[in-house]
Amino acid sequence: MRTNLSVEEALALVLAEARPYEKTEELPLREALHRVLAEDLSSLVDHPDQDDTAVDGYACRQEDTLLARPEAPVRLRVVGESPAGRPFLGQVGPKEAVAVYTGAPIPKGADAVIRVEDTRREGEEVLLLAPASPKDIRPKGDDLKRGEVYLKRGDLLTPARLGLAAAMGHPRLRVYRRPRVGILTTGDEVVEPGEPLPYGGVYNSNAYTLMGLVAEAGGEPVLLGKAPDDREALKERLKAEELDLLLTSGGVSMGEYDVVRRVLEEEGEVVFWKVRQQPGGPLLLARHRGVPVLGLPGNPVSSMVTFFLYGRPFLFALLGRTDPPYTRLRATALTPFKGAKGKKVFRRGILSFQEGLVVRTTGNQSSGVLRSMAVGNALVVLPEDQDKEAGQEVEVIPLTFVL
Repeated sequence: MRTNLSVEEALALVLAEARPYEKTEELPLREALHRVLAEDLSSLVDHPDQDDTAVDGYACRQEDTLLARPEAPVRLRVVGESPAGRPFLGQVGPKEAVAVYTGAPIPKGADAVIRVEDTRREGEEVLLLAPASPKDIRPKGDDLKRGEVYLKRGDLLTPARLGLAAAMGHPRLRVYRRPRVGILTTGDEVVEPGEPLPYGGVYNSNAYTLMGLVAEAGGEPVLLGKAPDDREALKERLKAEELDLLLTSGGVSMGEYDVVRRVLEEEGEVVFWKVRQQPGGPLLLARHRGVPVLGLPGNPVSSMVTFFLYGRPFLFALLGRTDPPYTRLRATALTPFKGAKGKKVFRRGILSFQEGLVVRTTGNQSSGVLRSMAVGNALVVLPEDQDKEAGQEVEVIPLTFVL
């Protein structure tokens, strides 16, 4: 077992546990939002499937319109119209025009479009106040070309990508199954919300914050309830489910009743324990019955921060996602941020934009102050042995993309 690792060393070992993931399913488009593609996706069609117009106006021959200007309009005979879905099937001849509407195919014989705002209609004729231009014609395949790959395996299906898959002609998509992530809270003092709170007890907030974080990262949270501070009871709970990742909360520190680490040492293999970071130093990585186990600290902030820094990247790597699990930015500190000796520190901050990115502290940085994660939207990263003063530039990791 390795111990006292740097953040970078610990993350590399966590990511090494993300073995190739082959669990897939096929879903209809309406059920595939926010899932991860399991195969490259190529277009089944050209889009547009022929030259079409990007504007409302009149399709005509450019050569007939070259001398058009407001004081000397060019007059063309309107021989038909071409709304989207009902193309004009005839041909445009000399001194003729067809009324076209955005998305409609360009009729045969036409090579230019004049915008409707540059025309004046007079009965069966249209007066052009400017020359027609081919620039408002979208060529066949301008957006999509049949057979070309536009979505990659590992792409998260955002609303725009889901629409792109539909535009390519795919009614169903092969996606990865959501990895099943067990969430097991430990501790005699932990009780469920709604139950009477005993003296010295705490409500089980970690299960629900982790449930949300797992779902947000693309996993399927499996709530395994609470295990008491008892080795045999914990061993029974660890047998409960078929999982792709197990998260335990609490029981990984150095106390007499921190039994998670001891059970995993007896029944599995502990890869590392303790990372030089704050909060979340007692983080543990193990394997139990072939399942990776992240032993998260019990303090609410430590539990959330360590999942965000290690559990979220693990799930992204497992799914082969093409987007990064989080983003690193630079911002100006509006308040001081205190570092720690020999540890990389992640302080909670409020990131905003005020003629540039700025960040201020959420206040009390104790790892038991869960409300700091509710009001904060970023982690301020401080290297070992470094404080930052107001006005200095700091590294920040947004917890949300809403500033």
